[in-house]
Amino acid sequence: MAKKKMILDLDTGVDDALALAYAVADPEVDLIGIVASYGNNLLDICAENSLKLLELLGQTDVPVYKGLPHSSTTDSFEVMQVSKDIHGNNGIGDVELPTPKRAVEAESGVDFYIEAAHKYGKDLIIIPTGPMTNLAAALEKDPEIAHLIGNVTFMGGALTVEGNVTDVAEANINQDAKAANTVLQSDLPLTMVGLDVTLRTLLTKKETQQWRDLGTKAGKAYADITDFYIDAYYNLDIDKNGCALHDPLAVGVSIDPTFVQTISLFMKVDYEEHNYGRTIGDNSRLNDPNPNVKVAVNVDKERYLKVFMERLNSVLKEH
Repeated sequence: MAKKKMILDLDTGVDDALALAYAVADPEVDLIGIVASYGNNLLDICAENSLKLLELLGQTDVPVYKGLPHSSTTDSFEVMQVSKDIHGNNGIGDVELPTPKRAVEAESGVDFYIEAAHKYGKDLIIIPTGPMTNLAAALEKDPEIAHLIGNVTFMGGALTVEGNVTDVAEANINQDAKAANTVLQSDLPLTMVGLDVTLRTLLTKKETQQWRDLGTKAGKAYADITDFYIDAYYNLDIDKNGCALHDPLAVGVSIDPTFVQTISLFMKVDYEEHNYGRTIGDNSRLNDPNPNVKVAVNVDKERYLKVFMERLNSVLKEH
């Protein structure tokens, strides 16, 4: 049993699936649960995708909890067409996996966060790789958790590069900018793994071929899921050199912060119409001591990709 405990908050699409496998494979952490979010797909589909992938990787002891089905400022959620184009209609590259044997937990994801924060304290790492609706709701229900949780490393935002939904907004933040602002303006110790670094980490079919060559069910499934994503990046002209390792980079950085260079800042998220979803330094707190956010601005991409492949090969060859 590892000392550090990890909760993933996933809107399980392709890069979330890669983040899940990394968390399962890394000996430094125990994955104690997944909180499902809406985002790349509807909440129920994202939750089921996590259960399917956990079963594929032999991790049926990891529970999945449902978070909230839509943002804090809307009363419903519809999947964007671009999400389907990138992640497939089912969120995992249109690869069909068996119906999971384990059901989603009855307890809510928000309550699971609060319970885990009180139980594990500074040993708890939370990795939101979708909207921050669930974590913001947990903070609002029990503000004390901001002082208990060891670290929150989230995939989202863009500080030194353009957004990928608008000129300023990154997709995860854009889903619920108000919730993201609640999290960033809290006392939580945060690390932002945004487009500044994730767009530098590219995976190609040369790497997914390694998974195929393992000759395992999980290796083939993960190669098929990820090849869909690589093809989408090519066909949609996002990047013709490969796909970005957005979500798994957040997992990697939470375990080994030396993968990235960071700057420390108090941050805020614009959630009014003008510049909606922009993650930016908070001018009103520029000279305040002890900023709570470390923003990753550069990444040792060669070393990260090497460790990422070691971790994924190790888990995919077993299943």
